[in-house]
Amino acid sequence: MSRKKTPKSKGGSAPATSALPAAKGPRPVRPETARAGPEAPPNGPPQPGRSSLGGGGDIYDVAFKVMLVGDSGVGKTCLLVRFKDGAFLAGTFISTVGIDFRNKILDVDGMKVKLQIWDTAGQERFRSVTHAYYRDAHALLLLYDVTNKASFDSIQAWLTEIQEYAQRDVVLLLLGNKVDSAQERVVRREDGEQLAKEFGLPFMETSARTGLNVDLAFTAVAKELKQRLTKAPSEPRFQLHDYVKREGRGASCCRP
Repeated sequence: MSRKKTPKSKGGSAPATSALPAAKGPRPVRPETARAGPEAPPNGPPQPGRSSLGGGGDIYDVAFKVMLVGDSGVGKTCLLVRFKDGAFLAGTFISTVGIDFRNKILDVDGMKVKLQIWDTAGQERFRSVTHAYYRDAHALLLLYDVTNKASFDSIQAWLTEIQEYAQRDVVLLLLGNKVDSAQERVVRREDGEQLAKEFGLPFMETSARTGLNVDLAFTAVAKELKQRLTKAPSEPRFQLHDYVKREGRGASCCRP
């Protein structure tokens, strides 16, 4: 069962990928960097750690906070579990209450990148809890369910909320989830592409059940965030839209 948490530290990010302006000015902060210490306490994001001499902590070079947002039931928890553990949560399970998180370390171009992934509740009654976490997020994965038209129609409302509470330069990626349920699909891939194009967002379709494009979604934002932090002036900028389009399997992505 997920537990309610209160944020304790701040993270940061770099120049924006999406075309969304911020309704309120961003709060300038820096991403945490560390040769990691212990896992984050259950009541907040991790603090920068030290090298673990006793082998009690994972080693990482930099850490970023990623949030999963979208209506209740779109598959946020299943997507996170598939990415973290390579498993699918079959059957019924209790919806996320408030907010929960899991960590995973990726090797991104020779750098150990720790993603602290926050799974948020989609129900309206938990919005006041999740709003507090937007300002700390370096990246947001915004999900809808391709078998649920209402969840797709809610995307613009979620974008308005992100515009109000998240940092102006947050990385945004739109995901149409549950594409394995082809017979139940009510939202066409073209509709997702058109919406993403309208807001200048990279887009792909995913399936937590089969694992389609799940690793790619998280790897893409990790690459974007890592390069924002480490890019040399002479180094070409990482193009998130192009990477998602080129690497996507069995799904189509849109261009801004």
